[in-house]
Amino acid sequence: MFLADVSDAVQTQAYLEYAVQNWGKIDVIFSHAGIAGVIKPVTEYPEEVFDAVMAINVRGSFLACKYGLPRMNDGGSIIITSSIMGTRADPGVCAYATSKHALIGLARVVAKEAAPRNIRVNVLAPGPIENEFQEEIEAELTQIVGQDGTEFLNRIIPLGRHGRAEEVARMVLFLASDASSFSTGSVFMADGGMNI
Repeated sequence: MFLADVSDAVQTQAYLEYAVQNWGKIDVIFSHAGIAGVIKPVTEYPEEVFDAVMAINVRGSFLACKYGLPRMNDGGSIIITSSIMGTRADPGVCAYATSKHALIGLARVVAKEAAPRNIRVNVLAPGPIENEFQEEIEAELTQIVGQDGTEFLNRIIPLGRHGRAEEVARMVLFLASDASSFSTGSVFMADGGMNI
């Protein structure tokens, strides 16, 4: 295991180099680190929180691509985790939504730049997933909407439930494998239909 601050260029290069030293040139980069920030109107949103969300969510993926591409094998795959909030927006999530929209733009630029090496770059956009990260968001949402945040979200997800980690993992495996060999610059939703 290698722990690193993904928003730091030196630490990013260190974790990538650690991977190369231990396993050889990279076939797959999965840029998944992210933080949610807080739920507040833009006029009340703390600037330091906005900056932290952008640093982890956007700069982290930018650095992974910048320093990862030279260490990758041709024909590899980069997967960047965005979110349902990369394709829509709701009040109070200006930092998170901005960062997740930005990741789609980043992935599409890198997809075109990496295409001559047959390196695919795609975006994974999950909706609410049963995990601790989502529980923290929903605890805050409960206070804002005055009802159980989990039940509130389940009502607006067409499949009527949160996703499970293994369902997202299967999407990641698809994007990492040759099964997605003709897909690049695309956004793959894992959201139970929440985006429709």
